Amino acid sequence: MQNGLALHHKVINSIHMYRKLLFALLFFIKATAFAQENQISVNSKISDVTVFMNGAQVQRLSDNVDLPQGVSLLVFSGLSSSIETQSLQAKGEGNFTILSVAKQNNFLLDKKKSEQKAELLAKSEDISDKIVVLNNEMAVYKAEEEMLMKNQTVMGPNVNYDLTKLKAALDFQKLRLNEAKNKQATLQKEVAKLYEEINKLNRQAAEVDGKPIGNSNDVVVKVSAKSATRGKFTLTYLVKNASWYPSYDIRAKDVASPIQLVYKANVSQNSGEEWKNVKLILSSGNPSNNNEKPILPTYNLGYLSAGYSFFNPIAATSNIVKGKVVGASDNLALPGASVRVKNSSIATVTDADGNYSIQLPAGSNVLEFNFIGFEPQELVASSGRQLNVRLNESMNALNEVVVTGYGVAKKEVTSSSSTIRIRGASSLSSVPLEVKNIEKQTNVTFEIRTPYTILSDGKQATVDIGNYDFKADYEYYAVPKVTSDAFLTAKITDFNEVNFISGEASIFFEGTYLGKSLLDISNTDTLTISLGVDKNVSVKREKQKGYTERQFIGSSQKDTRHFVIDIKNRKSQAVNLIIEDQLPIPSNNDITVEKQELSKAKLDETNGKLTWQFVLQPNEQKKIDLKYQVKYPKNRPINIE
Repeated sequence: MQNGLALHHKVINSIHMYRKLLFALLFFIKATAFAQENQISVNSKISDVTVFMNGAQVQRLSDNVDLPQGVSLLVFSGLSSSIETQSLQAKGEGNFTILSVAKQNNFLLDKKKSEQKAELLAKSEDISDKIVVLNNEMAVYKAEEEMLMKNQTVMGPNVNYDLTKLKAALDFQKLRLNEAKNKQATLQKEVAKLYEEINKLNRQAAEVDGKPIGNSNDVVVKVSAKSATRGKFTLTYLVKNASWYPSYDIRAKDVASPIQLVYKANVSQNSGEEWKNVKLILSSGNPSNNNEKPILPTYNLGYLSAGYSFFNPIAATSNIVKGKVVGASDNLALPGASVRVKNSSIATVTDADGNYSIQLPAGSNVLEFNFIGFEPQELVASSGRQLNVRLNESMNALNEVVVTGYGVAKKEVTSSSSTIRIRGASSLSSVPLEVKNIEKQTNVTFEIRTPYTILSDGKQATVDIGNYDFKADYEYYAVPKVTSDAFLTAKITDFNEVNFISGEASIFFEGTYLGKSLLDISNTDTLTISLGVDKNVSVKREKQKGYTERQFIGSSQKDTRHFVIDIKNRKSQAVNLIIEDQLPIPSNNDITVEKQELSKAKLDETNGKLTWQFVLQPNEQKKIDLKYQVKYPKNRPINIE
């Protein structure tokens, strides 16, 4: 029995010894492998940035790196914390092999604060200390109030009081109680003002230095070299906190001059990296969009009772939405907040008072709101209604939407290319920027040849990417039944060589700013630009009361309507004018409409639309007669204007 136990103990000891030797061997192998992987810090700088409608692709170039024999870990430190992992790519020039590319957080490299931001935060901290002192003082007065309330003098039946002393005590107690309450109210007001000052300082700090990003990323490139060598590396990756959108300035001197159009790009980024003197490329691609082709499902037709419904088409009109963007905590305006139509290139920013105005293209009704240091919001917008927005401060600045891939073709297929020299966005710039406009397979890019700087502060930087003169056909358009205003439009047909993208346009006519319009680039060969209302072209529509007739014939009655449209051109040059009106369309066979006077209008029988088109000479006045008669059953009233 003892021999069996001894043998058992020997086996157990042998197993333990074997495990220790195995662990030691594995540790030795791991340590040896780690020792062979040399860790090398790599200096790099940003050379090229391609900015998409949402997101940006950054390219970094390294200095020359000395690589020893074996496996090395090249560490690119202090990169943006919003790098999309799946977008990382590394290339190298030299006699070595890239084994892998990985991203890791670096919590030791905090984002550096600017001196101005540090000063603002220091002031905020000083005010916080004052608030602590005031709160302590309030607590003292509150304690005194509670003590006075507990120690009120109460008269009893068997106690003799000196009434003079009692009155003096009560007066003192009342005086001190009032003083304690008033002092607390005063201190509360002071604390509220200090909190408001802190909010302003913190917001200004965010404006100065962008959204706070607590840590940065390292990218580790693992390489293997058979012998000691030297190499250079290119690193590319996608960051989310960047965007651009187009806008336009459209100027018309008069109806005899060409249209002047300035094509602008509004660029902003808050990636945590400064883009200094980089080659800037703007792309119409959007990595956030779904790149999967659509699938057409089976069209099953059934009765309404079975759960089927009618298809409801969206009217093809553009709608203006206005509103104000404020902070939820203090209700203060957020100037410079981004407002974008979802999944489109149409965007704007709020003004100094937090107000915005944006035009929705046909089929769009969702707006995206973003501001530095605040949580983004998506809201459904309705035409003509005020859409005010309250943004909540961001509790986690790193909570970003994941991007699933690129929206750029690997092979750049160029179908047209043109080089344009344009003026710079800054008034101090005396040398025009040079922009190369390239149409690729799936998007359009604008390569800015002059090195450009975009800081990581979330502020809009405006870059001019095109300046054009177009021959335009000017026409005035009026619908006097709806409004007495005459709208000037300019039609451009030779714009296909320019890669316009839908966006808002600021309209200037005869040296006056007329407001905004939507430049909607849809599948059309003619670009129609609305230049706004011209008060020098007068259009009035009046019902002629003396000519309104009503007749009763048997079981029917007839109503006659007569309108006169009075048009006058007060301008010093002739104008092309289009006037639209309409005839009513009967909804059943019991109603008939008889045309009596249309003044040679072109009539669309399907919808009753009447169109007059003519040239009006300077100071010429013209009148149009519209007269029709409606017959309908006498005992069934209808609506006739």
